[in-house]
Amino acid sequence: MLEYLKVDQEADPYSIANTIALNALVARAKSKGELLAHLKKRGVEDDVAQATIFRLQESGLINDEEFAKAWTQSRHTSKKLSKRIIAGELRTRGVDQSSIDQALDEIDDESEYRSAFSLGMKKYNTMSRLEPEVQIRRIQSLLQRKGFSFSTISRVIRELDVQSDELQ
Repeated sequence: MLEYLKVDQEADPYSIANTIALNALVARAKSKGELLAHLKKRGVEDDVAQATIFRLQESGLINDEEFAKAWTQSRHTSKKLSKRIIAGELRTRGVDQSSIDQALDEIDDESEYRSAFSLGMKKYNTMSRLEPEVQIRRIQSLLQRKGFSFSTISRVIRELDVQSDELQ
């Protein structure tokens, strides 16, 4: 099991910042932006925080490209989120746009459709006794919350073959 390092208040600011950063990385991998925000929140001066992050990048403990790829894969596979939602999450974590684009390139349109269809099918199977209009509305709203495009949602509804007076 990983252990947290103790912060020696008498030590120089660089070792304090390094200890804070390493402790933050124990829980889960973080992007450069997240770690910088964490260090600033803990009262580390900007130049010390930048130097600490640079040193951690040099040692390979922080890598935004790898972080973005892992985050994208995890969120797409387990949470069935669309590329649009994942990109927003990565932006809020301080990942640069080129790393985001590179990570999202690994998810093709068919994979995104399969995630949407799987989610729609799961929802559809729980609503067998409801009216078709209600089923469609609930599937659409679920897929919209997950960030899927209108064309993907329409395709899922067509493939699920939910019969409704509105669609005929």
